[in-house]
Amino acid sequence: MRQSCCLATLVAATLLLSACGQSSYTWGWYVVWPTTEQGQRNLRFLVSGLWNTIAISGTAIAFSMAAGLVVGMCGIARHKVARGFNRLYVEFVRAIPILVLVLWIYYGLPVLFESAGLNINFDVFTAGVVALALSDSAFQAEIFRAGIQSIDRGQHEASDSLGLNYLDKMRYVILPQAIRRILPPLGNQFVYMLKMSSLVSVIGMTELTRRANELVVAEYRPLEIYSVLVLEYLALILVVSWLVRRLERRLGANQLAGR
Repeated sequence: MRQSCCLATLVAATLLLSACGQSSYTWGWYVVWPTTEQGQRNLRFLVSGLWNTIAISGTAIAFSMAAGLVVGMCGIARHKVARGFNRLYVEFVRAIPILVLVLWIYYGLPVLFESAGLNINFDVFTAGVVALALSDSAFQAEIFRAGIQSIDRGQHEASDSLGLNYLDKMRYVILPQAIRRILPPLGNQFVYMLKMSSLVSVIGMTELTRRANELVVAEYRPLEIYSVLVLEYLALILVVSWLVRRLERRLGANQLAGR
């Protein structure tokens, strides 16, 4: 973890210093410099959006995994209706850009509820979670479906010979093995979710990107402030990637990938 962070930081710093030296742009690092009072105040303001980024991403990924598991299992069901629902859901949801989905759920869905006689409005956090979870659930469904289908047929036959019903077979035999195999792509989806959470800033969610945009308006130093934003996302995703790799080693998922 330390080596990865140091290497990434070194590369980012090298590119940044190279740009500073070759550009005629007048840099104003004082707005985010940690040794000045103004810089400390601005850095605290930028970092204050970190919790909302983590909260909305973590909540959305939890709901998307639950929905993706249900939709993915429909894709391997024997009934044609369930399989048809899986294909329709996956293809339809994957075709909608996340930004469009965020805007539609926040601004459009309450209008539909009102036309149905329901007075339901979403706050920005709820709308962001619903949009991100809905969009990601289609990808999660394909990951779960592929993971379950990768389990040897003999595991299913052994479970049936033990007299396990379908739910017990999935719970105790198939899904534990499938999750070990799909843990790397699940980790990738969480990283993807962290990055896509920045789109919720368009409806007023005060996460990292929204904080950076507000500070740019106040200080009018977009390059310096967005450079700090890049480093914030870089550090956050490196930590998440390290945690996922550690979980992979704990569950033995990396050994399965190497076979």
